[in-house]
Amino acid sequence: MRPEARSGGAIVSPEGLGAPSEVDSSGPSARAAWLILAALTLLGLILRFWHLGDWNFQATEMFTYRDSQRPQFGNARPLVYLLNYYLVRPLLPLDEFGMRLVPAIAGTLAIPAMYLLGRRMVGTRAALFAALFLTLNPTQILYSQLGRYWSLVFLFCTIAPIALYLGVRDRSGRMFALGVVATILAGLSHPVGALSVGGPVLLLLAGLRREQLAEWWRHPGVRWGAVGLLVVLALALYRFVPLLLGWISMHDRMPGYGQFLLPTQRAPGVKQLVRLMGLADSLTVPVALAALAGVYLVWRAGRQRSIAVFLMSVAVFHLGVLLLVSLRTSVSLYYLLPSTPVFFLGAGLFLDHLCRGDRGTSPRWLVPATVTAMMLVAGVPTLISDYRDGRRFDFRGAARWLTEQMRPGDLVFSDQPMVLQHYLPQVKVIHLQQNPAALADSLGPGEGRSRLWLVAPAASHAFRATLREGGLRQWIYGHCQLQYTLGRGRVDLRQQYLQVYRCPPGPPPGT
Repeated sequence: MRPEARSGGAIVSPEGLGAPSEVDSSGPSARAAWLILAALTLLGLILRFWHLGDWNFQATEMFTYRDSQRPQFGNARPLVYLLNYYLVRPLLPLDEFGMRLVPAIAGTLAIPAMYLLGRRMVGTRAALFAALFLTLNPTQILYSQLGRYWSLVFLFCTIAPIALYLGVRDRSGRMFALGVVATILAGLSHPVGALSVGGPVLLLLAGLRREQLAEWWRHPGVRWGAVGLLVVLALALYRFVPLLLGWISMHDRMPGYGQFLLPTQRAPGVKQLVRLMGLADSLTVPVALAALAGVYLVWRAGRQRSIAVFLMSVAVFHLGVLLLVSLRTSVSLYYLLPSTPVFFLGAGLFLDHLCRGDRGTSPRWLVPATVTAMMLVAGVPTLISDYRDGRRFDFRGAARWLTEQMRPGDLVFSDQPMVLQHYLPQVKVIHLQQNPAALADSLGPGEGRSRLWLVAPAASHAFRATLREGGLRQWIYGHCQLQYTLGRGRVDLRQQYLQVYRCPPGPPPGT
């Protein structure tokens, strides 16, 4: 039975979420496509493993380091910790390289996964373009070199919704099972990963008809599958709802909790807009705009409208839920990551549309090749810069410098205390916060009183960690002297300079 559409194809029957994508006969041959994919995967492997262990840990990596020593399944996101403990730890030390090995492998595997699943939905050429953008995306490379779980989340959130889509459309039990397994693994990587299938599931339910449901229910496999899905849903609610409530409660008790000096909370509406701007920046603005254009062009084409509906359902549901949650509590930009695979596919559809068009230009590939180059160039400054400093503050270098400068009794404050403590184990590092009261209490007049050392980021970006907020900057500038600055110049707008201040005891000179 072929898929049926309702309301002009906007809602499709659950027997198939749309017809298979029509592949342009002028696209690459099967052999050429496999060669291109192999080249992209090799390039992605090189980019993700180059300098993998060179950069020091950053704040959130310390949580992975801690939880990978004694992993617990009851952890909110246990998968990467279990992989580190059982697969990496027996072979390699969990240092800067070992902690990032699993993310780098997952980030590399996402490239062929994007193509192999995407080509069955959007066609060979569009899937190759999507894999190209994924290969060279600076944020995806950064996440693959970050000792956290985000590249695993991206990998499974690429597989899960597309596999479910193909499983229903093609009536493939194996593909549907792959989607269910990937959904579970995405949720075990991080709870937000399970949201990636919310849109397609609602799309499927919206297309259900009573006679179809009755026909399906006559099959024992369907009944057992329905029971299994209900069990998975119940377990997900049992696991994730308390996590969300605990997250809200924690941030109510401790607003601004974390290791970063973050700006004050913005007004509703502005905060959500900033998150969407950050998402576009992580994709690069040209890719984000091309994705919107690609989905619109497929929607307008009509015969493949269900593909556009599917892509929109993944992004709109995920972003909509998290933006609503952000009205109540803190939501990190990381949490928007599961929505990004469909943006790469949408950008691939846009370029595939350019390749199909006949604009009288010779050669025909000139326009799409030029547009592709323009889209890729947007991320080159960030890509080059990230290989200069890893997009990390050099706390390891600060610890080495402090070791030579400090004397017994000195106190150290830092906005990322766990990182500095890791590289400066001989001294207890105290958490530097926006309120300077703790600094004032530690710094008093008198002979023999302790000196303070402050290690914090320079005020170099409006949306990043900074000393500009509140009275902390004024207190530091009035009581301390800048001693050392660490960092390498970047060629993009981000800067990662780390500053070390010394605050001598007693009143400031001249008072």
